[in-house]
Amino acid sequence: MILYPAIDLKGGRCVRLLRGDMNAATEFNPDPADQARSFMAAGFQWLHVVDLDGAFQGQSINAPAIRAILGATDQPVQLGGGIRDAAAIAAWLEAGVTRVILGTAALKNAQLVRQACRDFPGRIAIGIDARSGQVAVEGWAETSNVTAIDLAKRLEDAGAAALIHTDIERDGALQGPNAAATAGLARAVAMPVIASGGVSSLADLAALKAEAASGIAGVIVGRALYDGRIDPAAALALLAA
Repeated sequence: MILYPAIDLKGGRCVRLLRGDMNAATEFNPDPADQARSFMAAGFQWLHVVDLDGAFQGQSINAPAIRAILGATDQPVQLGGGIRDAAAIAAWLEAGVTRVILGTAALKNAQLVRQACRDFPGRIAIGIDARSGQVAVEGWAETSNVTAIDLAKRLEDAGAAALIHTDIERDGALQGPNAAATAGLARAVAMPVIASGGVSSLADLAALKAEAASGIAGVIVGRALYDGRIDPAAALALLAA
Protein backbone atom coordinates (compact mmCIF):
# COMPACT_ATOMS: atom_id res chain seq x y z
CA MET A 1 0.00 0.00 0.00
CA ILE A 2 1.41 3.38 -1.04
CA LEU A 3 1.42 6.33 1.36
CA TYR A 4 0.92 9.67 -0.39
CA PRO A 5 1.96 12.74 1.62
CA ALA A 6 -0.28 15.69 0.79
CA ILE A 7 0.78 19.17 -0.24
CA ASP A 8 -2.31 21.37 -0.39
CA LEU A 9 -1.70 24.80 -1.89
CA LYS A 10 -3.47 28.03 -0.96
CA GLY A 11 -1.95 31.36 -1.89
CA GLY A 12 1.27 29.62 -2.87
CA ARG A 13 1.75 28.08 0.57
CA CYS A 14 1.33 24.62 2.08
CA VAL A 15 -1.81 24.50 4.20
CA ARG A 16 -4.30 22.05 5.59
CA LEU A 17 -8.02 22.75 5.67
CA LEU A 18 -10.60 21.50 8.13
CA ARG A 19 -13.36 19.63 6.28
CA GLY A 20 -12.67 21.60 3.11
CA ASP A 21 -13.33 25.02 4.65
CA MET A 22 -11.05 27.58 2.96
CA ASN A 23 -11.58 29.87 5.97
CA ALA A 24 -10.21 27.18 8.28
CA ALA A 25 -6.74 26.86 6.79
CA THR A 26 -3.63 26.19 8.87
CA GLU A 27 -0.33 27.10 7.21
CA PHE A 28 2.46 24.57 7.69
CA ASN A 29 5.14 25.67 5.23
CA PRO A 30 5.40 28.85 3.15
CA ASP A 31 7.74 27.07 0.71
CA PRO A 32 6.11 24.17 -1.20
CA ALA A 33 9.37 23.18 -2.88
CA ASP A 34 11.02 22.87 0.52
CA GLN A 35 8.15 20.68 1.69
CA ALA A 36 8.53 18.47 -1.38
CA ARG A 37 12.24 18.02 -0.67
CA SER A 38 11.44 17.17 2.94
CA PHE A 39 8.99 14.47 1.91
CA MET A 40 11.50 13.10 -0.61
CA ALA A 41 14.17 12.91 2.11
CA ALA A 42 11.73 11.04 4.34
CA GLY A 43 11.48 8.26 1.75
CA PHE A 44 8.00 8.74 0.29
CA GLN A 45 7.46 7.30 -3.20
CA TRP A 46 4.86 9.80 -4.39
CA LEU A 47 3.54 13.30 -3.72
CA HIS A 48 -0.14 14.22 -3.70
CA VAL A 49 -0.55 17.88 -4.63
CA VAL A 50 -3.83 19.83 -4.68
CA ASP A 51 -4.35 23.38 -5.91
CA LEU A 52 -7.07 24.41 -3.46
CA ASP A 53 -7.56 27.84 -5.01
CA GLY A 54 -7.79 26.18 -8.40
CA ALA A 55 -10.46 23.78 -7.21
CA PHE A 56 -12.71 26.72 -6.30
CA GLN A 57 -11.93 28.84 -9.34
CA GLY A 58 -11.94 26.10 -11.97
CA GLN A 59 -8.42 26.68 -13.27
CA SER A 60 -4.86 26.33 -12.01
CA ILE A 61 -4.08 29.21 -9.67
CA ASN A 62 -0.96 27.98 -7.86
CA ALA A 63 0.97 27.09 -11.01
CA PRO A 64 4.27 28.69 -9.85
CA ALA A 65 4.22 26.66 -6.63
CA ILE A 66 3.38 23.47 -8.52
CA ARG A 67 6.25 24.04 -10.96
CA ALA A 68 8.57 24.68 -8.02
CA ILE A 69 7.54 21.34 -6.52
CA LEU A 70 8.14 19.56 -9.83
CA GLY A 71 11.59 21.14 -10.04
CA ALA A 72 12.50 20.25 -6.47
CA THR A 73 11.90 16.50 -6.47
CA ASP A 74 12.32 13.36 -8.54
CA GLN A 75 9.26 11.77 -6.97
CA PRO A 76 6.20 11.18 -9.15
CA VAL A 77 3.50 13.77 -8.47
CA GLN A 78 -0.26 13.38 -8.74
CA LEU A 79 -1.99 16.74 -9.12
CA GLY A 80 -5.59 17.83 -8.69
CA GLY A 81 -7.54 21.06 -8.31
CA GLY A 82 -9.09 23.09 -11.10
CA ILE A 83 -8.04 20.84 -14.00
CA ARG A 84 -11.18 20.73 -16.09
CA ASP A 85 -10.30 20.69 -19.78
CA ALA A 86 -8.13 18.73 -22.21
CA ALA A 87 -5.60 21.54 -22.64
CA ALA A 88 -4.95 21.78 -18.91
CA ILE A 89 -4.57 18.02 -18.59
CA ALA A 90 -2.05 17.88 -21.42
CA ALA A 91 -0.14 20.93 -20.17
CA TRP A 92 0.40 19.55 -16.69
CA LEU A 93 1.41 16.11 -17.94
CA GLU A 94 3.89 17.75 -20.29
CA ALA A 95 5.18 19.88 -17.39
CA GLY A 96 6.19 16.75 -15.50
CA VAL A 97 3.13 15.75 -13.49
CA THR A 98 2.90 11.95 -13.46
CA ARG A 99 -0.84 11.68 -12.85
CA VAL A 100 -3.65 14.23 -13.16
CA ILE A 101 -6.68 13.94 -10.85
CA LEU A 102 -10.08 14.80 -12.31
CA GLY A 103 -12.73 15.45 -9.68
CA THR A 104 -15.38 17.98 -10.68
CA ALA A 105 -14.95 16.84 -14.28
CA ALA A 106 -15.72 13.26 -13.24
CA LEU A 107 -19.24 14.33 -12.29
CA LYS A 108 -19.85 17.06 -14.84
CA ASN A 109 -17.87 15.96 -17.89
CA ALA A 110 -17.53 12.19 -18.05
CA GLN A 111 -16.55 12.35 -21.72
CA LEU A 112 -13.49 14.43 -20.83
CA VAL A 113 -12.44 11.81 -18.30
CA ARG A 114 -12.90 8.97 -20.77
CA GLN A 115 -11.00 10.77 -23.53
CA ALA A 116 -8.16 11.70 -21.16
CA CYS A 117 -7.83 8.08 -20.05
CA ARG A 118 -7.59 7.03 -23.70
CA ASP A 119 -5.10 9.77 -24.58
CA PHE A 120 -2.92 9.32 -21.50
CA PRO A 121 -3.17 5.70 -20.33
CA GLY A 122 -2.09 5.18 -16.73
CA ARG A 123 -1.84 8.91 -16.07
CA ILE A 124 -5.38 9.88 -15.07
CA ALA A 125 -6.97 9.39 -11.65
CA ILE A 126 -10.59 10.01 -10.76
CA GLY A 127 -11.22 12.01 -7.60
CA ILE A 128 -14.46 11.31 -5.79
CA ASP A 129 -14.97 13.55 -2.77
CA ALA A 130 -18.01 12.70 -0.70
CA ARG A 131 -20.02 14.39 2.04
CA SER A 132 -22.34 11.88 3.79
CA GLY A 133 -21.84 9.61 0.81
CA GLN A 134 -22.87 12.23 -1.79
CA VAL A 135 -20.36 13.54 -4.33
CA ALA A 136 -19.20 17.13 -3.75
CA VAL A 137 -17.55 19.24 -6.46
CA GLU A 138 -16.33 22.78 -7.24
CA GLY A 139 -13.87 22.73 -4.35
CA TRP A 140 -16.46 20.91 -2.22
CA ALA A 141 -18.72 23.98 -2.35
CA GLU A 142 -21.45 22.10 -4.22
CA THR A 143 -22.93 18.77 -3.09
CA SER A 144 -24.71 16.66 -5.70
CA ASN A 145 -27.42 14.02 -5.36
CA VAL A 146 -25.10 11.38 -6.86
CA THR A 147 -23.53 8.85 -4.51
CA ALA A 148 -19.83 8.07 -4.54
CA ILE A 149 -20.48 4.45 -5.50
CA ASP A 150 -22.83 5.41 -8.33
CA LEU A 151 -20.27 7.80 -9.83
CA ALA A 152 -17.49 5.24 -9.47
CA LYS A 153 -19.56 2.64 -11.28
CA ARG A 154 -20.37 5.09 -14.08
CA LEU A 155 -16.67 5.57 -14.76
CA GLU A 156 -15.41 2.11 -13.87
CA ASP A 157 -14.74 1.25 -17.51
CA ALA A 158 -13.00 4.55 -18.36
CA GLY A 159 -9.55 3.11 -17.77
CA ALA A 160 -8.39 5.39 -14.95
CA ALA A 161 -5.22 4.45 -13.09
CA ALA A 162 -6.86 4.92 -9.71
CA LEU A 163 -9.84 6.32 -7.85
CA ILE A 164 -9.17 8.70 -4.96
CA HIS A 165 -11.93 8.67 -2.35
CA THR A 166 -12.01 11.55 0.14
CA ASP A 167 -14.40 11.68 3.08
CA ILE A 168 -14.87 15.44 3.40
CA GLU A 169 -16.32 15.34 6.90
CA ARG A 170 -13.13 13.69 8.16
CA ASP A 171 -10.62 15.59 6.05
CA GLY A 172 -8.20 17.51 8.24
CA ALA A 173 -10.19 16.58 11.36
CA LEU A 174 -7.82 13.84 12.63
CA GLN A 175 -10.81 11.70 13.59
CA GLY A 176 -9.79 8.55 11.75
CA PRO A 177 -10.54 7.48 8.19
CA ASN A 178 -13.86 6.13 6.99
CA ALA A 179 -12.33 2.74 6.27
CA ALA A 180 -15.67 1.00 5.89
CA ALA A 181 -16.97 3.42 3.25
CA THR A 182 -13.70 3.36 1.34
CA ALA A 183 -13.54 -0.43 1.44
CA GLY A 184 -17.16 -0.62 0.27
CA LEU A 185 -16.34 1.63 -2.66
CA ALA A 186 -13.24 -0.40 -3.48
CA ARG A 187 -15.25 -3.63 -3.50
CA ALA A 188 -17.85 -2.07 -5.79
CA VAL A 189 -15.41 -1.30 -8.63
CA ALA A 190 -12.43 -2.96 -10.26
CA MET A 191 -9.97 -0.05 -10.19
CA PRO A 192 -7.50 0.57 -7.32
CA VAL A 193 -8.79 2.97 -4.65
CA ILE A 194 -6.76 5.50 -2.67
CA ALA A 195 -8.20 6.52 0.71
CA SER A 196 -8.13 10.11 1.93
CA GLY A 197 -9.42 12.00 4.95
CA GLY A 198 -9.03 11.71 8.69
CA VAL A 199 -5.87 9.61 9.08
CA SER A 200 -4.30 10.58 12.40
CA SER A 201 -2.27 7.61 13.65
CA LEU A 202 -0.46 4.40 12.80
CA ALA A 203 -3.57 2.57 14.01
CA ASP A 204 -5.59 4.34 11.31
CA LEU A 205 -3.09 3.21 8.70
CA ALA A 206 -3.26 -0.33 10.04
CA ALA A 207 -7.06 -0.26 9.77
CA LEU A 208 -6.85 0.73 6.12
CA LYS A 209 -4.16 -1.83 5.42
CA ALA A 210 -6.43 -4.49 6.88
CA GLU A 211 -8.86 -3.64 4.07
CA ALA A 212 -6.25 -3.98 1.32
CA ALA A 213 -7.93 -7.10 -0.05
CA SER A 214 -11.00 -4.97 -0.87
CA GLY A 215 -8.93 -2.99 -3.36
CA ILE A 216 -7.55 -0.13 -1.25
CA ALA A 217 -4.12 0.42 -2.79
CA GLY A 218 -3.01 3.64 -1.14
CA VAL A 219 -3.71 6.29 1.47
CA ILE A 220 -3.21 10.06 1.52
CA VAL A 221 -2.01 11.67 4.76
CA GLY A 222 -1.72 15.38 5.43
CA ARG A 223 -2.08 17.10 8.79
CA ALA A 224 -0.88 14.11 10.84
CA LEU A 225 2.46 14.21 9.01
CA TYR A 226 2.82 17.96 9.39
CA ASP A 227 2.09 18.04 13.12
CA GLY A 228 4.17 14.95 13.95
CA ARG A 229 1.37 12.60 14.94
CA ILE A 230 2.62 10.09 12.36
CA ASP A 231 6.31 9.31 11.99
CA PRO A 232 7.12 8.87 8.29
CA ALA A 233 9.56 5.99 8.79
CA ALA A 234 7.16 4.05 11.00
CA ALA A 235 4.26 4.65 8.62
CA LEU A 236 6.21 3.54 5.56
CA ALA A 237 7.44 0.43 7.38
CA LEU A 238 3.89 -0.44 8.47
CA LEU A 239 2.44 -0.20 4.97
CA ALA A 240 5.38 -2.03 3.39
CA ALA A 241 5.30 -4.95 5.85
